[in-house]
Amino acid sequence: MAADQASDKQAAVSQSPKVELTTDLGTITLELFPEKAPETVKNFLRYCNDGFYAGTIFHRVIPGFVVQAGGMTFDYVKKETRDPVVNESQNGLRNQRGTVAMARLPDPDSATSQFFINLNNNTHLDATKDAPGYTVFGRVTYGMDVVEKITEEPQGKYRPQAPDLPIRILGVTVTP
Repeated sequence: MAADQASDKQAAVSQSPKVELTTDLGTITLELFPEKAPETVKNFLRYCNDGFYAGTIFHRVIPGFVVQAGGMTFDYVKKETRDPVVNESQNGLRNQRGTVAMARLPDPDSATSQFFINLNNNTHLDATKDAPGYTVFGRVTYGMDVVEKITEEPQGKYRPQAPDLPIRILGVTVTP
């Protein structure tokens, strides 16, 4: 029985979609968790497959906290998005270092295309019994050093939390 459970777990892991983000500073590979955040993963993959993220920048960079991307062009123009996705932050996943979560407005069900990578264990972003959190839907499996490089870029020339030289997502590759 234990061997069957282990092979089921392996099959689930091997079926997790992978997304490779090619950036100006290197490659970041994400593993997504559709079994824990099905609507969020579906939404994210749709943006990936539609080519939406190519040319967007890491527009919010807070060392020791998060790097955020997925919604603005290099000249800080917000891209047109689809309707928001339902908040799935009660899925048991936590905003730990290296996890990927959806950015949103104060309305818990307002996430569209913007996502962030946690640079620390940000437990204050997790859902609680009384309040929704930020939906974790993946993790960085390769390129956390690239994420850290983004935080080392000089900031503040154009926006207080944005690198002076925009760090772009040049391309996105999805593998099932």
